[in-house]
Amino acid sequence: MTIVEKAWLVSADDHVTAPRNVWTDRLPNKYKEIGPRVVRETTAVNPKNHLGELVFDSGEKTADFWCYEDVKMPLMKGENAVGFEIDERDSVPMTYDEIRLGCYDQSARLADMDSAGVEASLCFPNFFPRFAGQYFVDGKDKELALLCVQAYNDWMLEEWCAGSNGRLVPLGILPAWDVALCAAEADRVGPLGMRAFTFSEAPARIGLPSIASGTWDPFFAACEANQIVVAMHIGSAPGFSPSADTPPGTQSALLACSSAAALLDWLSAGVFERFKGLKALLAESNIGWIPYFLERMDHVWEHNRAWNGIWHVLPNPPSSYFPDHVYATFFDDEYGLKHAEEIGVDNILFEMDYPHGDTNWPDSRNFAEKMTASVGPENQKKILRDNARKLLRLD
Repeated sequence: MTIVEKAWLVSADDHVTAPRNVWTDRLPNKYKEIGPRVVRETTAVNPKNHLGELVFDSGEKTADFWCYEDVKMPLMKGENAVGFEIDERDSVPMTYDEIRLGCYDQSARLADMDSAGVEASLCFPNFFPRFAGQYFVDGKDKELALLCVQAYNDWMLEEWCAGSNGRLVPLGILPAWDVALCAAEADRVGPLGMRAFTFSEAPARIGLPSIASGTWDPFFAACEANQIVVAMHIGSAPGFSPSADTPPGTQSALLACSSAAALLDWLSAGVFERFKGLKALLAESNIGWIPYFLERMDHVWEHNRAWNGIWHVLPNPPSSYFPDHVYATFFDDEYGLKHAEEIGVDNILFEMDYPHGDTNWPDSRNFAEKMTASVGPENQKKILRDNARKLLRLD
C-alpha cells in the first residue's frame, strides 16, 4: 500500500462557485437590487467583462449572470469544468442547473473530495467575485463593497466551512481598496478561524499600492498576529503576454511568470525581514521555476549591490527567506517535483484545482501518486498532506 493510499490528500488550491444566495441572504434590503445577485437570461452575446467579449457558439443561450452594480458576469463552464470531458471544457455561459453540484454545494463537494481521496481543501473564489475579490475592489459604492466582502467571509466561515469537520478550510477576501480595512478584517475574522486571505499577486497592476511601497504593512502585521496566510492565486492581476493577439493557451502557459514576479516583489521589498512570522502561498503557480529565480535574485543582491536597491533592505540573501515564509502549489509539474530537494520539500503543496479545467479530479489519488513518485515515501507524505496541514494549522 502506497503512502497516497494510506493518507488522504490536502489540496491547497480549489475554488468554490458562490451559491446564488450568498449576498441576497446577508445584505441590507436597500442593497438587494444592486448587490450581487443571479439573473437568468436568454441572449446571443455576453456583455463585456474581464474575460473580454464572448460570442456564443450558436444561436441564443440561456445563462445565469452575476449582476453587481454595472457588472454582468456569466457563469462559465470553464470555471466549472468538473464532470465534462476534456474536449467539452470550453468557455461558454451556463446555468447553475447545468454545472456539477459540487461546484457550490457543501455536501456534494465533500462527496467529490471523498471520491478523489482528498481530506481537506482550501477554496479560492471563482470568477465572481474573482480570485482576489476584484469586483468589490472596483465597486463604486464602497459601503456596499465592504458589506459584500464581510458577507462573503461570514458565509465562508458560517456555511461553506462550518460543519465540514475541518475539511473545508476558511479562505476570505479583502476590502483591498483600503489597507486599514484589510487589517481590521483580519482582526475581525482571524479569531473566528479564518486561515487565509486571497491577495492579488500584483496589486499595483490593478490600481492598488505596490508591495515595495510599504503601504500594506499594517495588513501584513494583522495577518502575522492572527496567523493568517496571505495567498496569491495566479490570474488575480493582468498576466504576462508576448502579444495582444496571442492565443489564450499561450497566456495560460505563462501563468507561473506572475507567481515568479510576486515572489521577487515580496523578497526585494523586505516583507519577510519585517514580518518574521508571516506566511505566503503561491497558488496554481507550479514550482519548477523557483530554483532559478532564487539563484538569480541572490546573484543580483550580491553582485549588483552598488545599484540594485535591494542590498540595503535585505541583510541576508533573498533565497534565505524562502524556506520559512513561502509555499507553492503544483497541479502538473513533473520537472519541478524531480527537483523538489532544490526547491525545498517542506515548501511544496498539492492542489486539485477543483472545479477548473486543469483539475486532476476525479483521479487525484492516482495523479498525485504518479506525480510524486520520484520524491520517496517520506517526502511524498509531506508534499501531499503534511505541509499543507502545518501551514493552514489543520492539526
